[in-house]
Amino acid sequence: MTQLMTGHEARRLDDPPDVTTRRPLRRNSPWTALAFLLPFFALFVVFVIVPVGSAVWASLHRWSLGLPGRPWVGGDNYAELFAGTSVTSVEFWKGMQATGIFSAGSAPLLIVIPLALALLLHQKFPGRTFFRAVYFAPYVFGVAVVGLLWHYLLDRQLGPVNQLLRAVGLPGDIAWTTTLPAGWVALIGVTVWWTVGFNAVIYLAALQDIPKDLYEAATIDGAGAWRRFLAVTLPGIRRVLQFVVTITIIACANMYGQSALITQEQPGTDTRTAIGFIAQTGIEGFDIGTSSAMSMILAVSLVVVSALVLLAFRKVGDLEQ
Repeated sequence: MTQLMTGHEARRLDDPPDVTTRRPLRRNSPWTALAFLLPFFALFVVFVIVPVGSAVWASLHRWSLGLPGRPWVGGDNYAELFAGTSVTSVEFWKGMQATGIFSAGSAPLLIVIPLALALLLHQKFPGRTFFRAVYFAPYVFGVAVVGLLWHYLLDRQLGPVNQLLRAVGLPGDIAWTTTLPAGWVALIGVTVWWTVGFNAVIYLAALQDIPKDLYEAATIDGAGAWRRFLAVTLPGIRRVLQFVVTITIIACANMYGQSALITQEQPGTDTRTAIGFIAQTGIEGFDIGTSSAMSMILAVSLVVVSALVLLAFRKVGDLEQ
C-alpha cells in the first residue's frame, strides 16, 4: 500500500505537521480579551446591573399592594424618608442607627482579631493545621444554625452560658437576648465567633506571600517584633487589609439573620437593623417603592464608606512611599 502513495501522501507518518498551514493565534486581538471577559460581564449584568436598575426604578414609583398601578412619584419616597415625620421613616432611621451600632462594635473586632490569629497561625508549631481548621469551622454553618444554636445557649433561664457563669461565681441571670446592652454584646460576640475564621484565612494567605528576606533584613538592622510588624508586615498586607476592611464593613451593615434569630429584634425593635426593616417593609408590607428607596440609601451609604476606606489606604500608601 505504501508503494502506491505519491507526493505528500507518501510523507512519513511520524513527520511533524506542516505548521505553515496553520492560522497563527492572535494573542493581542481585542476579541480575545472580550471572549474571556464576556462570561463574567454577563453574570455581572444579570446579578448586579439589572437588580440595581430595578431597585432604582421601583424607588421612583409608588408601588404598593393597596394602590392600583405603579404611578411615577420621582423623589417623593426619598423625601418622605429624609423628612423623618412618618412612622416608616422613623423606624428606618432607627434601623440605620442599630446597623451603625452593630457595625461600629463588630467591624474593628473582625479586623484586628483575625489578624492576630493569622499572625499566630503563621508560626510553625505542632498542630498548626488543626487549629487553622478549628478557627475556620464555624464559618461553614449557615446563619439559621448559628442563630438557633446561640438563642438556646444564651437563654436566660436554661442557657448553658448563664449556668457556666453561675458555676464560676459570676452573675448568671443576664438576659442576653431581651435587654440592652447585653443584646448587642450577644450579637457582636456571636458574629465574631462565627466569621473570625474567614478573615483569618485571607490574612494568612497574604502573610505567606511576604518574602522572608525582608524579615531577615529587618532583624539584622536590629528591628524588634513590633517594629518588624509595622515596617514589614503591615505594608506587605496593605492591599489585603484594605479588602478585608471593606468587605467586613459591608457584611456588618447587611447583618439580619443574627438579629432575627438570636434576639428576635428585642427589646422591642431596638436590635432590628436597617436590612431587617427593609425586608419587613418590602415583603410583609409589600411596599416595594419605599423599601427600594431604603435599599438605595443604605447602598449609597456603603459606597461612601467604601470610598473613604479606599482614600484612607491610598493616603497611607503615599506616606509609605
